[in-house]
Amino acid sequence: MSETRRQIIDNIRASLGRGPLPDGVVTQLRARISEPEQGIRPRFDQDLAERFGEKLQSVAGTLTRVATLNDVPSAIQQYLDQHQLSKNIVMSTHAVLDGIEWPEDWEIEQRPARGEDTISVTGAYAGVAETGTVAILSGTESPSTLNFLPDDHIVVIRMDQIVSHFEDLWWLLQKQDLDMPRTVNLITGPSRTADVEQTIQLGAHGPRRFHVVLVEQRE
Repeated sequence: MSETRRQIIDNIRASLGRGPLPDGVVTQLRARISEPEQGIRPRFDQDLAERFGEKLQSVAGTLTRVATLNDVPSAIQQYLDQHQLSKNIVMSTHAVLDGIEWPEDWEIEQRPARGEDTISVTGAYAGVAETGTVAILSGTESPSTLNFLPDDHIVVIRMDQIVSHFEDLWWLLQKQDLDMPRTVNLITGPSRTADVEQTIQLGAHGPRRFHVVLVEQRE
């Protein structure tokens, strides 16, 4: 527990006129947190990667599967060529992108996105097979502007980062004892709205296109 969180909890206890919890209660609560009860979840028998891809594409996202991280640049190049996009890319410093050799003719900047940026490439914390959702944690290595400002958002994620259900995502965060980021962005396909005459329009509140490069290579 961080010192700031401990201080907040101590202040709440003081305002309620309560002291520290008895050791027995603390032990019981820690046991409940370490092994939470599992609720009812939708059942599916599909392979997680197949389910993830199917659900992602059902909400207008696109997917390319590659064998290794070394294959990522060529997969992205195919995407750029398909949509006749430039090679000016703003990119996160996410760990999954470390060590990838990008083509020399690409103009890459690692920084938060600005209004004029059109293409972003980021990593992700996890993918959720249940809905084809990508979870991205905000932070210095992954500014949230990369997820919302460019028209095209490309996410690179390894197959071993895909979890089954949303509950598994939160459990993973807790299990890894990570400090909760300011924002957990849950992205399920490109931004859309039907406010205008009930007609679906993509890119209303974020990227017009959302593409995932799924890497079979594990960590």
